[in-house]
Amino acid sequence: MADIPSPAAPPPLSKIQIFARRLFSTVLLWSIVLTAIFSGTTFVREYVFLALMVLLAFTGLLEFYGMVEKRGLVCFRSWGIANGIVLMVATFYYVTIHQPAEKFSGMPSRANDFETGILILFVLGLCVREFASKKNQGVGLTAISTTLLGLMYVPWLLNFIQKINFFPGVDGRFYVLYFIVVTKFSDLGAYCTGSLIGRHKMIPRISPGKTWEGFAGAIVVSTGTSVLFAKLAGSSLAGMNTFHAVVLGVILSVAAVIGDLIESLFKREAGVKDSGKFFPGIGGILDLLDSLLFNAPLMYLYLRHVITH
Repeated sequence: MADIPSPAAPPPLSKIQIFARRLFSTVLLWSIVLTAIFSGTTFVREYVFLALMVLLAFTGLLEFYGMVEKRGLVCFRSWGIANGIVLMVATFYYVTIHQPAEKFSGMPSRANDFETGILILFVLGLCVREFASKKNQGVGLTAISTTLLGLMYVPWLLNFIQKINFFPGVDGRFYVLYFIVVTKFSDLGAYCTGSLIGRHKMIPRISPGKTWEGFAGAIVVSTGTSVLFAKLAGSSLAGMNTFHAVVLGVILSVAAVIGDLIESLFKREAGVKDSGKFFPGIGGILDLLDSLLFNAPLMYLYLRHVITH
């Protein structure tokens, strides 16, 4: 009996197709999160939002520790994931218990102190975990470092979205929406400009596709989007003005590109093209979060120390 030829493998996706699919996945993902926080139901606005953030942190940590192990390094995967979830859930309960904000004007600094306490306990517990380990003798420093880096890179940075959302004295939901929209338009500006006129590579050994022209496009598009969003949002973005919109447009665009480069560095070190296979053919959760991770704390810090100072 003649062998039946196996079907030909589908052709690889082009860069434009990958970008379009990632953009669609990002819009869909954050639309779900934003729908939750703008819901009129308290349960959805708070607990469904928390569940979505925990899911993002859990998946992101799985991908990060997976890259660590592909690099041949050791880490305490389960310990890092468990503590990342504890960090996010504990912070959520702390900031929601101290609402409404009018009754707790010191919430931002106290929430940060609370979060710092959890991180200290995590580091101490991580060291105790290493003391008890019989498998990682001689590589304890590596195991502790990689586990801690995963916690700081994914759930700790994501946690700032929660702190923006529940920030006292302003409607934090609009600031979450604002920084996500500005960041994603920065990505769009970088890609379109780089594809059309990009000639000069930024750091080809880390990300061959990034160009200085694309970087400039990210700044221009991000700043324009920031100013337009601020004008349209009006009083919903309490404390925002044109000056802040321009400054934030520049800051968020620069940090978005750097965040993208950082994840590219991690992937190159691990020898992988994508952070994971959560979205077959286009990558993982970290591929969708990379530009947002560092923008969340920057947005929070600017909101706390400049806009509401």
